[in-house]
Amino acid sequence: MNAYKYELIVYWSAEDTVYVADVPELPGCLAHGATPAAAVAQAQEAIGLWIDTAREDGRAVPEPKGRRLLLA
Repeated sequence: MNAYKYELIVYWSAEDTVYVADVPELPGCLAHGATPAAAVAQAQEAIGLWIDTAREDGRAVPEPKGRRLLLA
């Protein structure tokens, strides 16, 4: 499995009762899991699928910024 270097934001969703891993640099790319680690593992897979689909559709794939996007 590739270890993609996109920023991940992991949070608890009380509504869905799972941890969610959001990939803000890739619109619509997110995953979930029973633990934070599981959500991150699923997000790595989702990133690969997002990139594959973007390439198939001829869309640009952004390079990871390698830094925090926003400060809270």
